[in-house]
Amino acid sequence: MADDFIDAEIIESSPTRNKKQLNISLSATIAFSIVFLFLSMSFGEALSDENNVESVYDWWDVPLHERHKMDLPMDTMRAQLPENGTYEILPYTEHFITVDLPASEQDVGYPDEAKMHVALWLPDVEEGVKVPVIMTIHPYYDFGGEGMPGVGADSNPNTIPDGGVGQWVYDTFVPHGYALAQASTFGTGKSTHCQDVKGLGEQVGIQAVVDWLGQQNWSNGNVGLMGKSYAGTTNWEAAQQPSEHLKTIVPISGSIGVQEMFYRNGSSEARAMGYDAAYQAATADLTTDDMRVCSDDLVGPLNPWSTYAFAEFGGAEWNDYWDERRHLPDVLENYRGSVYLVWGLQDWNVDPYHAFPTYQLMRDAGINARAIAGQWAHNYPDQPDRHSELGSGYGGEAYPNMSRMDWAVELYGWFQYYLKDIGDEPEPMVQIQTHDGKWHVEETWPPEDMTWQMETIGTEWNGDGVVNGLGGSVTLTSQVYENGLHVSGLPTLHLDVSTQACNGGQIFATLYDDTLNLRLGHATMDIRYREGGYDANPVAPFSSYTMLMEFNPLDVIVPAGHSLRIELTEAGEDYLPGPCATNPLGGLSIEGGTIGLPLIDRPPSHDAWFFAPPWWDQQAIPS
Repeated sequence: MADDFIDAEIIESSPTRNKKQLNISLSATIAFSIVFLFLSMSFGEALSDENNVESVYDWWDVPLHERHKMDLPMDTMRAQLPENGTYEILPYTEHFITVDLPASEQDVGYPDEAKMHVALWLPDVEEGVKVPVIMTIHPYYDFGGEGMPGVGADSNPNTIPDGGVGQWVYDTFVPHGYALAQASTFGTGKSTHCQDVKGLGEQVGIQAVVDWLGQQNWSNGNVGLMGKSYAGTTNWEAAQQPSEHLKTIVPISGSIGVQEMFYRNGSSEARAMGYDAAYQAATADLTTDDMRVCSDDLVGPLNPWSTYAFAEFGGAEWNDYWDERRHLPDVLENYRGSVYLVWGLQDWNVDPYHAFPTYQLMRDAGINARAIAGQWAHNYPDQPDRHSELGSGYGGEAYPNMSRMDWAVELYGWFQYYLKDIGDEPEPMVQIQTHDGKWHVEETWPPEDMTWQMETIGTEWNGDGVVNGLGGSVTLTSQVYENGLHVSGLPTLHLDVSTQACNGGQIFATLYDDTLNLRLGHATMDIRYREGGYDANPVAPFSSYTMLMEFNPLDVIVPAGHSLRIELTEAGEDYLPGPCATNPLGGLSIEGGTIGLPLIDRPPSHDAWFFAPPWWDQQAIPS
């Protein structure tokens, strides 16, 4: 149209014709301008939406696949919301809650009422407005040296927002109309009674605090728990025999049970031996409030030793210490709130096998759940300073894509629905990251369309020999995978072995990308627990068995043309050698077996892939 108009201007003709042509040209110009205006408005709006997706959605409802376009604060060490809350925060108040404990949990020595201590921060809301509560609870307030000479100072009390959940909730959510509660477990801080590390007494105390918070006249009746590590385990404890006021939990690397935390297929972590005793020492001082004893104070420090040394003789079952601290079965049976599960796939403190298949078990039990699992260690999803410390083979390849600076937005929508009854119920999903940093979202994990590729040692894999505690190891090497693989799940390693003169043995298996010599994951098993789980079986010398090993959860891309390698040793990182390790006549002879690889197909065009908000493109990590 524009070219026609220019041609018309230079044609000589009569005045009448010129006038007519001028009118036509003018009309064409106006029409063209109008079309151009509409086009520019449309393209401009599209370009604007590309850069500011919040003009299309409310910021708390931006879909996962669009969040990388959000204008989020990117220069902080913890995720922030796009908008600050408007409520001022009232000074904290302290409360003591009397707990009615069952007879089996009473203490002796210096009896006193069993009371839980809570510090509480409320938003300064309008009169008549009731608010929900986000609580974190653990033993780490006033924790540490306990004033003992040469040991060091204690940590802060629970009247100061802690550096994990407390301060973040205080800054981010309380101004938006949420209350913050920080409570000390029994025997810690100002809470009385003896410290019953993750046992029934502790569980009852946590549940009592939740119930009290939900009944206060300022409360809307909805309580959520959130915390990492021990403060995540207390979430599971609250949900074992839950108060009606417990609506959601956000356990971040919180173990589903104490035996589950320290033993993987019977292999014992070194720290298991002093775990209970260490907590008792770190929370005991010379005052009368700790002159009390509960039955598990005596059983707890001894139980790991009987489990390690006498498993085949029932050493793990000589008392109910482990069963009392197995949280997940009660949660699946009794809890019908929601769960947001958070885990680092490189977590060596509380291994990711606590998260999967737990996620699907919760879904099967009718619990609405979400999960997020990135290649971080024992950290939060939004800690780029911590994430940057990871080494190669331990999450380093995924940095900086692992740092989820939309984590506050994610939780805001979750809390709005479950604690304020606002918005639509969040859909269940698992956000999971590959070892090299790519994010994909699945309805469940391992994904429902996962298929098993079974490969045989001696055919697709090569290697044999003897594994023992005197340096004997075995290397298994795979074929070359010409088309590459996407391993997504818990690979299996079913080893056919025979014992030597000592009636025992242990295998620690480390999986590598052999082409890159890059560590990908690990598995471990004591042959007494050869069927998996927590039931030991006797072992005889010079006998053959099949060890049904399972790797930690993996989401790994094996590039085309690469091969895999598995190193078999007697012990590995964090784990004790087996009871037969130092016996010259001990060891396990590798005689074959099968390797199962859980595979999915997610080509680049698949809609499961999504981008996380690219904070690293906008701001270098602050010093």
